[in-house]
Parts: sequence; structure tokens; C-alpha cells
Amino acid sequence: MYIHMNSDEIIEILSTIKHPETDTDIATSGILHEVRIDADKINVSLIFKSNDAFVASIKEAVAKEISLHYPSMEIKVSAIRKENPPVKKKEIPEIGLAKVKHIIAVASGKGGVGKSTVSTNLAVALARAGYKTGLVDADLYGPSIPKMFGIEGAQPAMVNCDGYELIEPVERFDVRILSIGFFVSADDPVIWRGPMAVGALRQLTKQGNWGEIDYLIVDLPPGTGDIHITLVQELQFSAAVIVTTPQEVALADAIKGVNMFLNPKINVPIAGLVENMAWFTPAELPDNKYYIFGKDGGRQMAEQLNIQLLGQIPLIQSIREGGDSGSPIAVGESSAANIFDSIAQKVIDFVEKKNT
Repeated sequence: MYIHMNSDEIIEILSTIKHPETDTDIATSGILHEVRIDADKINVSLIFKSNDAFVASIKEAVAKEISLHYPSMEIKVSAIRKENPPVKKKEIPEIGLAKVKHIIAVASGKGGVGKSTVSTNLAVALARAGYKTGLVDADLYGPSIPKMFGIEGAQPAMVNCDGYELIEPVERFDVRILSIGFFVSADDPVIWRGPMAVGALRQLTKQGNWGEIDYLIVDLPPGTGDIHITLVQELQFSAAVIVTTPQEVALADAIKGVNMFLNPKINVPIAGLVENMAWFTPAELPDNKYYIFGKDGGRQMAEQLNIQLLGQIPLIQSIREGGDSGSPIAVGESSAANIFDSIAQKVIDFVEKKNT
């Protein structure tokens, strides 16, 4: 017996069937792919995502619903699984860096040369000179910036900025600061593989609510590994400052740091070299110099590499005490503070000259 029907009627019937997970009907959600009528046979084609767990139950429901209306018809329901579209990696927005004018890397070939001390006092000196300054403590495995600023217990808040959740830096001595030390326990070691470490650094830099910043100082981890290369390639560094001591083993590693930044694939200009612990001067003998780690190693290296010597910082008790007490030496007035003021001015001059 011939039964008059068309595919629109069957589609209308099937629109009453809903997907159990999404609660949307299969006709308008894209699951119902095709309805074809061949004499006494109804063919229904469905399309599902590859991980859909309701394929069998929906096929059964489709066959049952059609048979209720057309019991004499042969019904065939087929299902096609399609691969889920690849999930696009969500990029960390760079809205936080939108108003940052210059990013300065402070790096060293090896640890223990005072890189964080230089980063801290350079940032303070720049702020004292009237520049809006930020500081990122990117030394993931030894974050010491919070202690040097006396803000170890700080817990940065999250703020909404143009629809993005950004991290509000902690401000101290007119320097806006973010450190991985704010987010991990001071007593627990940070054990992260490369991708995790790079991801954390991306968040500290790109998702910081920096606002208008003239100079953003990035205190990099010691060494020249994947973390450094990835970060340097992703951030538009205006210049790099290399920190070393006069000791030969430190100088050998400092050269590696210089070469990393000058590599054509990275190509970050070197603002200059800071020779830390250049000599020891006891407080009771301020005019005496004792060259514990060797004499003028940093100066000689700067000359050999044709880069600027930004300054020589003596090994004096007040610099150490300032870092330990949370009041950097550059905050006050002293001969040591003057050295950091001079280093900051040389960095400013270098960046401004490079951009003219």
C-alpha cells in the first residue's frame, strides 16, 4: 500500500527527539544529517561527535518514533561519527603589557652573583629617577625579590580588565612587583618541567596588570636554558643587563649569557655589564679595597666584548643588610645608592639612544 509522505514530515517528527546531554532536538542541532525515502523504505542518516555516548539510544529513539507514524515502512537508521575539531590553544592575552614601553632583562650565566640584588636596586633607582617601574621576579627556582622588598606574605589580587582576569602587582617603593614567590610556599621547592615553568612566566609577564610602565625589569633565572630562550623570544626586550663577579668561573658563564642575547635568532642588545662584588670594603675602612674575587675581571670582559661597563658594585655589608631587611640600598642616600643611580642612568641612556 502506498503511503504519501515527504522528508519534511519525518524531520518534523524527529524534532521531538532531544539529545539527553544538551537537551536540544536532533533536527536543529545538526545531528539529523539526511532523510531519504525510497518506495517503502525510510533512510535516516545521523552525525555524532566521536566521543558522543548517546549514539545507540538516539538511533533507537529515531527508529521507534518513525515506526509509530509509519508502521508498515522499513526503517534504516545509520550513524556517522566525526572527529572533534581540534581545540585551539587559548593564548594568554598580552593586554597587561600593552602600556609597557621598555622591558629590560637582567641575566647572569650562573647563580650567586647578585643578579636579584642588581634587579631590585636597579628598579628602585629607576623609580627614584621618576620613571614608572615594574619588576618581574622570573627566577622560578629561587624567588628572592619578595624578601628584598619586605613583601614576603603578599597575595596579589585578580582584577578584571576588558574582560580578562589580570594579576594586580604589589607596589613597594614605587615599584610594581610580581613574583612567583607570591604563589608558592617559601619552604617548598619549585619542581617544574620546562613547559610549566614557561607557562608560569608567561602569566607573570603577560597577565600582570602593569598599566603604564616606562621600564619593566625582568629578573631571569641564572643560566641560558630553554626557559630563557622562550621568554626572550616571546617578550620584546629593549635591552639586557648582564651581571657577573670578577671571578673567572663567573666570567666564563657571563660570556654565555652575552652570546645568547646576541644570537641572531634572539638579537637583544646588551645595555652593558655589571661587575658585582668587585671588591670588599669594610665599613670601618671605607677607603680600602680588597679584591677577594679578582680585580677588574668584569671591566676587562666588557672591553673584550665591546660592551659597556655599567658599574662596579663593591661587596659591602649595607647592601646585604638592605636586601635581607626588605629595604634595598638604593632607597636611601649613600655611596652604594649612587652606584645604582649611575647604572640606572646608563641603562636609560642606552635605551633612549637605541630608539632614536
